[in-house]
Amino acid sequence: MTVNVGDLALQTSFVSRERLKQTALFVADFPGKIGFKDMEYRLHPDERVLNLAPSIRDVALRYFSLKKISWHTHSNHALSSQVCCLNFLMPLAENPRLLSSIIGRALGIDKPQMLPVENGPDERPWFVGFEWNGNADYLNEGNSKGERTRGSNSTSADAIVRFQHAGSVETVLIEWKYTESYGSPIPPNGNRTRIFRYKDLIFDTLGPVRADLGLKLEDFFYEPFYQLVRQQMMAFQMQLKRESGAGRVRVLHISPAANVALRKITSPVLRRFGDNSFPVFRSLLVHPENFVSRYTEDLFGPIVLALKDTTDWATYIARRYAFVAGSSDFPY
Repeated sequence: MTVNVGDLALQTSFVSRERLKQTALFVADFPGKIGFKDMEYRLHPDERVLNLAPSIRDVALRYFSLKKISWHTHSNHALSSQVCCLNFLMPLAENPRLLSSIIGRALGIDKPQMLPVENGPDERPWFVGFEWNGNADYLNEGNSKGERTRGSNSTSADAIVRFQHAGSVETVLIEWKYTESYGSPIPPNGNRTRIFRYKDLIFDTLGPVRADLGLKLEDFFYEPFYQLVRQQMMAFQMQLKRESGAGRVRVLHISPAANVALRKITSPVLRRFGDNSFPVFRSLLVHPENFVSRYTEDLFGPIVLALKDTTDWATYIARRYAFVAGSSDFPY
């Protein structure tokens, strides 16, 4: 089945359905702690930890503090994609076996051997890192002191995993979406800085973006393309520098199948390449195989259904994000 990405009725239904479900959960679970700005799907800011799965509430706060990671502005919002990513992946940070199944499924490979990314707050190795912005300032984003903050004012992948497969080490940067959709170009007041930072990094015979298509950096100043191209540039630079020994670095984009509006082509110049953001973006790359887009349901649905009565993680996901148990009706 092919979806017309202009069919906003499907998107409205998805967002409305998720907001209603999340509101009902918040009302049932957190009476007296919701209603920020008169919205029942927003926790009061000092209660935002309740937005996280119970198993990670303490460790997430300590991890973000230890790694000096910035929380997103709307981390108290039931539809926060940062929180959604943490709820799905942080409980797996010390579960390489289950993580291997998911990554293998995402990339279409045999279950890889997961490798530690960094130590967690209890000094045990974690096989997932969050808000990753690289071991070096690959994209010229440091402040006057050369400092960068994970999750804020620098290109940061929502998550990162590393693994060994077929005798080589690979890294995957994960971009996680939930109910987002985009339309207008990004605010133009920062364009001079953006051009200074990225103009010499985007087009090259090696990559990441093809130089033979007549495109300019400014053609990517529309979300989700702006996020995608920065992450692809970071992945390319990490691969060139062989960060942590990785001979290959890919970007894995994960989003719900029913989020139709997210796939809308927002950049006028890029519309000539197609009507779905993610296949179009992939087609613009020198190495298109280094960008992979998958549906949340396809990656997690079978595992959550199989484990929901036996593990706290799957039980929580099945209740909190019930859409994940659905099948993929909207293939790219």
